[in-house]
Amino acid sequence: MPNASARPKHGRRTRRRRRADPARNELVSSSLESAQQCLFSQDYGTAFVHYLLVLNLAPVFKDFARESFRFTLFKWAEELDSVGRIQDLFDCYEQALELYPADEVILNSMGEHLFRMGFRDEAAGHFHKALKLRPDFPEARENFYRVANWLVERWHFLMLNDHGRNRKYQQAIQKAVHNGCNTVLDIGTGTGILGMCAKKAGAAEVYACELSKTMYELACEVLTANGMDGSIKILHMKSLDMEVPKDIPHRVSLVVTETVDAGLFGEGIIESLIHAWHHLLLPPKRGENEFGEQSATGRVIPAGATVFGMAVECLEIRRHHRLCVTEVGGLSMAGAGELQSPVNCSSEPDDSMEPYTTERLSRLPGGYKPLTEPFTALNIDFNNVQELEGLSSREVQEIRLPVTQEGALDALAVWFQLHLDEESSLSTGPQEDTCWEQAIYPEHSAKGFVLKKGDELIVEVSCRDAYLRLCSVAVLRDGHKIHLDKHVDSQYSGNPNPEAELCSALACLQTDQSQTKDFCVLECSEMALLNNQEYHQSFSTALAKLISQLKVKCRNQEQESVFQSDPAVSANCSSLLYVLDVSEGFSLLSLIAASQGHVKAYSSMEKNKQQEVLKRLARSSNISEQHLEFWLNHMEDEQGMLQRPSREKLWSAIILDCVETCGLIRQKLMEKASLARCLLEEGGRIFPAKIVVYGMLVESDILLLESAVQGQEPTLGFNIAPFINQFTVPVHVFLDFSTLECRHLSESVELFVLDLMDTNANYTNREVKLQATSAGRITAIPFWYQIYLDQEISVSTLNQNSHWKQAAVVLQQPLEVRAGEWVGLAVKIHKSTISISAHILNTPAQME
Repeated sequence: MPNASARPKHGRRTRRRRRADPARNELVSSSLESAQQCLFSQDYGTAFVHYLLVLNLAPVFKDFARESFRFTLFKWAEELDSVGRIQDLFDCYEQALELYPADEVILNSMGEHLFRMGFRDEAAGHFHKALKLRPDFPEARENFYRVANWLVERWHFLMLNDHGRNRKYQQAIQKAVHNGCNTVLDIGTGTGILGMCAKKAGAAEVYACELSKTMYELACEVLTANGMDGSIKILHMKSLDMEVPKDIPHRVSLVVTETVDAGLFGEGIIESLIHAWHHLLLPPKRGENEFGEQSATGRVIPAGATVFGMAVECLEIRRHHRLCVTEVGGLSMAGAGELQSPVNCSSEPDDSMEPYTTERLSRLPGGYKPLTEPFTALNIDFNNVQELEGLSSREVQEIRLPVTQEGALDALAVWFQLHLDEESSLSTGPQEDTCWEQAIYPEHSAKGFVLKKGDELIVEVSCRDAYLRLCSVAVLRDGHKIHLDKHVDSQYSGNPNPEAELCSALACLQTDQSQTKDFCVLECSEMALLNNQEYHQSFSTALAKLISQLKVKCRNQEQESVFQSDPAVSANCSSLLYVLDVSEGFSLLSLIAASQGHVKAYSSMEKNKQQEVLKRLARSSNISEQHLEFWLNHMEDEQGMLQRPSREKLWSAIILDCVETCGLIRQKLMEKASLARCLLEEGGRIFPAKIVVYGMLVESDILLLESAVQGQEPTLGFNIAPFINQFTVPVHVFLDFSTLECRHLSESVELFVLDLMDTNANYTNREVKLQATSAGRITAIPFWYQIYLDQEISVSTLNQNSHWKQAAVVLQQPLEVRAGEWVGLAVKIHKSTISISAHILNTPAQME
């Protein structure tokens, strides 16, 4: 029966035009006018509020107001950033994106703020959206390349290209599933490859979790492309937050994971496996002959690991972790206090310190010397929850290592063997062809202590905070125990009296207090910079030349002013020369400038501990405190760092930090140089004055393997490459060209020149022609810099003692070349980012 109460259907009517609302129109008009007035008076916060009101009430104005709204947003965001109102800053961007959800410029700008704040996942998402909206947007592309290096680290590509490693994991998973482990959880799934191996092996149920938003979204795309999106449930969360039955319906019989770093435990595998055994896994098999189905018990792949280590001598490690020089740029370092890197495996865990860093020992410039045979530091069974839980409370293990070669004790190098099951394992050893680096525990207490053949090195191994910690504590030599962290003679005597022991203890206590007070941590790159004597001596010489020239100029002007009776010129010449050092991080260049005499130097260092180091060095070098100041202490906003020292003065020299440690030119370098030139007095100079970029053609398989998943064949039968290769970046950073596995196919050639003193000398594109000296495949163009402080004095970033690394442009498609052929390189620099493409020059006209 029809519904009698239903409303009758009406025919289609013409939509009425909304009536004009005079009050609304008046509000929009007055708010728009107010926004423009506030913009003119630089009241960006109020202008932003007015624009929000206008654009919400009258969306028709969006196109008209877009540019002004963007400008207002960016200026207001700068102000909010400068006063630390970070949440308000992001709220403003969210409001802006509600109005302009497809504005690539706003998306890119918000991504830049997110990246600076450390939200790399979120930043990548914004850069990626901006690029999808406008693929030719250079700022978004460069930002995406930079953040991609953080989000999808190069080892992902190496790992997927490591066919042996992939097959071993696949075989171990297949065997476990065929033996009855039919419910699987993949912890830290990454691309999803291990979970897909389990499904392909026949597992009835497969679950996976991934914390990184970028990798989670990538894994979802991979599962869909391989037709497994309906059969593998992937969760964007930490395994520690997973619960049964909230996230997965029941406990699983197999956990697969590779959440291990070079130090084995650094990615939290112990904590995640303890949680999994208690909350997500079926109970373990209790005995060899236990009756019952395999599917009723749980297990983990990998099943366990054995950790190995050895003591090494290595200058490259040493110079990145402790001060190796007594003098820097003419300054004695005796008064600096205790300086060291943030990598320190002390017996007492400290949140501000990392217990180890990572290096590929086979690629360290200058190599390394083993001082002991490899030793077993630890065995761990991942299928024994009691062992996992007891790891942090294990007693400190003391291991005695016979010294096999004489050398300075610089570090303990550590690697491991990962036991996938009873039959299969993977090694991360320094001699293995593997995607893994080794863990490096630098020695601070030893301070260059030379081990002799026949000594015994005593090493302590502990896991107090679920990090593996190895510390060299003492050396046994000729029956005496030499403690490496003590500096008192009583350690050498066989039977000191109690009074002497008490005096020694008090002396140690006093020394420790002094060291704590004068202790400063520098980043590894800052420590290497401090040890770069050639760099500092070059700066010292160039600064001395400039200051000498300016003093002569002042004296000449002063003599002229006497004849002309001009007291203003005379007063100006008698005042100090002003030098500003805006180097990133720790820098002694301001102090080196101040040591020249007649100079007032300003440092841009902002960390109090680092400022204290400079003050101590100034005192010990008899440099007046009046001649050294900290520029950022005078600034309300770091963005305004480049400005006049005072209303009456200009700078005699401005020192810019031009090259990042990773091997790239610093962002916005040329903009900073343009501003700096306007702040120089006549005859003043920017340091450096010029940067020349050099490069060469090479063939390097390792750069290809680190840049993208190679080959046309699917990885273990899965289609992964197109998705992970979205994160391929054209420029590789942190390279050591001296140890890079490659064949040189040409001589080095000048690629580009950046002139910081003469803007008219600069260009954005250059065609470079060079001749191949050997036949091969051009896969990359490594590049480095000759940094000219003036016309005669320069430093190279390729020098083995340099604190800089090198970078390389990796070609999307390798280029076959014959010996003698000419190659054309199209070199471009856009906002400090270098791009290079290569092609063979076939015709005589092209070669000319």
